[in-house]
Amino acid sequence: MNILITGIHGFVGSNMVKAYASQHTLYGLDIVAPEVEGVKKTFSWDDLRQGNLPEVDAIIHLAGKAHDTKNKAKADVYFQINTELTKQIYDYFLASTAKKFVFFSSSKAAADRVEGDVLTEEVQPKPKGPYGESKIAAEQYIFSKEDVREKEGKSVFVLRPCMIHGPGNKGNLNLLFAVVRRGIPWPLGAFENRRSFTSIGNLTFAVEHLLAGEAASGVYNMCDDEALSTNELITLICTTIGKKPRIWHLSKPFMECVAKIGSVAHLPLNTERLQKLTENYVASNSKIKQAIGVERMPVRAAEGLEQTIKSFELCN
Repeated sequence: MNILITGIHGFVGSNMVKAYASQHTLYGLDIVAPEVEGVKKTFSWDDLRQGNLPEVDAIIHLAGKAHDTKNKAKADVYFQINTELTKQIYDYFLASTAKKFVFFSSSKAAADRVEGDVLTEEVQPKPKGPYGESKIAAEQYIFSKEDVREKEGKSVFVLRPCMIHGPGNKGNLNLLFAVVRRGIPWPLGAFENRRSFTSIGNLTFAVEHLLAGEAASGVYNMCDDEALSTNELITLICTTIGKKPRIWHLSKPFMECVAKIGSVAHLPLNTERLQKLTENYVASNSKIKQAIGVERMPVRAAEGLEQTIKSFELCN
């Protein structure tokens, strides 16, 4: 296939090039355009507006403003990038000869916090903050054009991945790795929260099957088959790098009290951060597995995380 990937120089885009370059002809669309092995040519957003892009079979839209965990980014920046750029590339897709479009939204577009045991695609979206709100606005624009898409016989897949990780990842998982590697104890061992992750291997596998198969258009959660607790994740990091886990099971009431003091005194551990660090966020991937015709994803959650941790170790 001829595939156009926006944001091709980012973490996910770079891994897609490694996964797809031997089987497909890849083009990039990005704000920077260095030559990359495996990519035939990278275009700019001005090329898109001027109609200078090549004809392709599919478009994978990765370009976006990532979630700023420090809350320093202005709200309008998220909408300018996550919403408005999506509108531009999706309008181009509808007018082009391309037949399939994959939009990388986010699980945060559905819910900042999971109500109940598992997050499914049937949930009524309730994003919190400009990141999730800008992603759901982009989704809504895409589905507002359903009549045009169906008339042209095109398919669109909106993916809502949980935390994506793999070689080159510089997000929260890397921060946790750095803390554990320095031997700093984890004081929240009494909180047995569970979270879903998405290994880059499972992600590239699922996207390629969506492009090659006959899955129905729609919204799909994306995550590994298994969810892990933070305690399990820390133990996995330590096992991988040959360190003994240092997990302190301090009482929940005590840590909640510490967090309240932190909120008043503006310390790193406050009530909001404690909630984020200890909440459950488990998503279901049943719908996408059924769509691509598999019973399980090829990479086990622990296996994928181990590969990512080893890549962090090599960079240190």
